[in-house]
Amino acid sequence: MPHRAHLFSLRMAHAVREACVAEPYNGRRFLKDLMAGVTVGIIAIPLAMALAIASGVAPQYGLYTAIIAGFLIALFGGSRYSISGPTAAFVVILYPIAQSYGLGGLLLATLMSGVLLVAMAWMRLGRFIEYIPESVTLGFTGGIAVVIATLQVKDFFGLLVPAMPEHYWEKLGVLAQQMPALDAMSTLVALVTLAIMLLWPRLKTPVPPHLPAVIVGSLLAFWLNSQGAGIETIGSRFSYLLPGGGTGAGIPPFLPEFAWPWQRAGADGLPIGLSWELFRELIPAAFAIAMLGAIESLLCAVVLDGMTGKRHSANSELMGQGIGNIVVPFFGGITATAAIARSAANYRAGAESPVSAMIHAVVVLLALVLLAGVLAFLPMPAMAALLMVVAWNMSEAPKALHLLKTAPRSDILVFLACFGLTVMLDMVIAITTGVLLAAVLFMREMAQMTRVTDITESKRVRQVGVPEGWQVFKVNGPLFFAAADRIFGELAALSTQARGLVLYLDGVTVLDAGGLSALNKLIASCRETNTKLVLADLQFQPLRTLARAGLKPEPGVSRFYPTLDEALTAVRSGEP
Repeated sequence: MPHRAHLFSLRMAHAVREACVAEPYNGRRFLKDLMAGVTVGIIAIPLAMALAIASGVAPQYGLYTAIIAGFLIALFGGSRYSISGPTAAFVVILYPIAQSYGLGGLLLATLMSGVLLVAMAWMRLGRFIEYIPESVTLGFTGGIAVVIATLQVKDFFGLLVPAMPEHYWEKLGVLAQQMPALDAMSTLVALVTLAIMLLWPRLKTPVPPHLPAVIVGSLLAFWLNSQGAGIETIGSRFSYLLPGGGTGAGIPPFLPEFAWPWQRAGADGLPIGLSWELFRELIPAAFAIAMLGAIESLLCAVVLDGMTGKRHSANSELMGQGIGNIVVPFFGGITATAAIARSAANYRAGAESPVSAMIHAVVVLLALVLLAGVLAFLPMPAMAALLMVVAWNMSEAPKALHLLKTAPRSDILVFLACFGLTVMLDMVIAITTGVLLAAVLFMREMAQMTRVTDITESKRVRQVGVPEGWQVFKVNGPLFFAAADRIFGELAALSTQARGLVLYLDGVTVLDAGGLSALNKLIASCRETNTKLVLADLQFQPLRTLARAGLKPEPGVSRFYPTLDEALTAVRSGEP
């Protein structure tokens, strides 16, 4: 089907070809891309730093991600308006990896996830985004939002927590224990930043709210620190080595350098090395990163398609994401995927092609080189407030509440399971459980829809008439393993008392291996009780299943007829 071709195609640099080659690219379109790229690049700078900090690494690694992965994914990907870089969704996966394996382990896991994404693209798995229910996505994104918000409480209130515990309830306990010792000045900066972010949209200006919020928060923190407040900033928390061996505060104003991921520092400060044992330990994390990256990037592409009327190439986008995540760890960048908020801002700013995303990467690069000293003054409470709002936006709370109010109980159960498991245990467990639970509940509902009805006394049957002892049943719904045993089991019980059964199957669209096995049991039961069985009006798929299984009419036991009227006429004449 042409309208679904985007789910199956795979072409390197699909978005660039479609937007810049298939469609004439001129100076007017470039200027629109330039303006959009500059706009979203300015938006991305504080977000990339904040998300890197939330992921457990220094802020410059978030900038490296936006620069390198943001450029490569735009160049090789399949969605023309997507902006890629660090995203909030990954925090719950990346933070534990960074705590356990350091930067080196995080980069190695990112590299492995990139390879998995490329493999997923080659296997054309992009189409499977259709099979993830909304209750699952809302559940795990809501859970991720809660975890991110919880991790920001420490910096929001200026709490002295040396290390956060692993489990969620333990985190809450430590934060509650430290809350009486909150720092009033840090809290003031965070509240002012948060208030500006919440109130700024009412002015209806094109300037995104987090820019004035972070600027005002930074100026306030600078003044308070000049009065001796001691509010923590990026410059006071993070440092880097200078070429001469000294130490600089904040982020290094240098271009990212090439280094093998396994030569980066682990949790103990030493190079993490490369071993089969480490590889085996990181496989689950890499798989989780790849799965979430695929879901996040393709959901972003679907949202943009709805906004723009364009079509992305799902597998091409997975290929671009894979290439970006394979290359970026060699330059210190962490995991990247498409960011829905930044991508939407890119389109609204007038973007025409992936060139705007490449320009966004260049803008972040210029900020790293030229403004590193200024970025060191960003206060940690303001960054925490920024991430609080990011967490709220990604939670999609209004949609979640609407689902809880209007959705069937099965969807509500799936949502609550994904939400709870994401918060308490692990996002991979949450998604796996959610999808499996949704599938089981869906099969249960489908099985309940399959019904058998006695139509022996219906007008249509009575017009033809059937001999005494014969019964006619109409089956509606799919006869798959979850329903077929029940339906054919009921009919087998009736076969012990009837001379013959006519099954009207025009309402059966699916007959799987489980249904075929149950049908064979019914035929065997009829053979034992000397009851004749007539099957009428089989649809194409069930008929094909019977043909492939080699199931044929059995004289004196079972017969097949193309229509119900022919079956009833044959029964009436004594033919079966």
